[in-house]
Amino acid sequence: MTATPQTGLTFAGLADQARRLAEGAVSSAELTAAALDHAKASQPVLNAFRHLREDEALREAADADRKLADGERAPLLGVPIAIKDDIDITGLPTAFGCPGEFPVATADSPAVTRLRNAGAVIIGKTNTPELGQWPFTEGPAFGATRNPWHTGHTPGGSSGGSAAAVAAGVVPAALGSDGAGSIRIPAAWTGLVGIKPQRGRIPTDGELFHGLTVLGPLARTVADAALLLDVAAGTREKFQAAAHRAPGTLRIGLSTRIPFTATKTRLDPVVNAATRRLAETLAGLGHEIVEIEPDYRLIGLSFLPRSLAGVRDWTTRVPDRALLDPRTRDNARQGTLLGGLALRLARGAEPLLHRKIGSVFGRVDILLTPTTATPPPAIGSFDGLTSWQTDQAITAACPYAWPWNILGWPGINVPAGLTGDGLPIGAQLLGPSHAEERLISLAAQLEEVERWPDRQPATAW
Repeated sequence: MTATPQTGLTFAGLADQARRLAEGAVSSAELTAAALDHAKASQPVLNAFRHLREDEALREAADADRKLADGERAPLLGVPIAIKDDIDITGLPTAFGCPGEFPVATADSPAVTRLRNAGAVIIGKTNTPELGQWPFTEGPAFGATRNPWHTGHTPGGSSGGSAAAVAAGVVPAALGSDGAGSIRIPAAWTGLVGIKPQRGRIPTDGELFHGLTVLGPLARTVADAALLLDVAAGTREKFQAAAHRAPGTLRIGLSTRIPFTATKTRLDPVVNAATRRLAETLAGLGHEIVEIEPDYRLIGLSFLPRSLAGVRDWTTRVPDRALLDPRTRDNARQGTLLGGLALRLARGAEPLLHRKIGSVFGRVDILLTPTTATPPPAIGSFDGLTSWQTDQAITAACPYAWPWNILGWPGINVPAGLTGDGLPIGAQLLGPSHAEERLISLAAQLEEVERWPDRQPATAW
């Protein structure tokens, strides 16, 4: 597929739709019906959604229109969005990509409460692989979610359904979650901005995957992602202001070395070239670029106990474990073995890792790295693999994102262009603790030059 501009409301952004609603140029009923129609039309091909809230969303849109007519205003009043299927919303099950009959949620998650308070209309829940374990969104519970840029390829994961829905123009933005790159990876592979915020920035129902996982936005523009982050984090216009503020002159560290993984990894030359091209663009904007490598050491030893114990924890909520992918059951077993002393040691190592890896920010302000090592794999690339083979394959494709989940620090994927086959690839801007504003300002400045919102999939549904 080639990238050609689309017109009309299909690719109108989050802030643009909110503005049009406030001005009375369009109704929430119209926007919501169009989003639902688009979701249903694209579902046989893209398979982005696990559940649609058609009746509920239309009722909420009608209520939003009444509020707008009465002069009420809220940041997202009447705007249709989507959420990932690991986030509770009243009346729908939270299966987190798993097969089986799950009970419906009886309360909204804290993030959904904030979205509702801001007036958002949530049209549905998006697909994710079982328990968010993999950077591809495929599984026996729902089939395969496909990339709008090329439906023979994955949109990534685990927030692949959210990314596909936004990239296809079904909704202007969506909420995802990131435990090892699960926002940044699909954002890279679908040409979106994806923000992994600081741990704790957006409230959750308890700690997710022993501190690895946070919620965050996917959108086509930095400003839209910042708007959704402000709403979900309850920070008013803090991050939106950063998206409209110059970052100043920064010292940016270019890092392409892959952290130690004990598996075979290699940076694809196309991704390497795209990342270095962005570095040149940033240099052209007046920033100083230096090649530098963080002291990652054996950081991976802190990841597995936390991630696998998180899988073990989640499988206790599954109604029928026999229906799970054998790889999920195997990971849960390993999580049981690692969920004691190894988990305590992994959590205890975090302050040391902050000091060791964080020392790089005494020399640079921000890091620029690839988001993934490869372009998007083909659908079915991971079928039939054992747990060990899957771990090797996903690490080879996505070895760059997960260290920042261990640290709990913020990062942003920015689009880095297209491959010769028209597939999106991305790079990530990484910062120290609570550095979202600086990262957002820099990403917004880069967007002005790169103009990635002008690139859209050629096929519309």
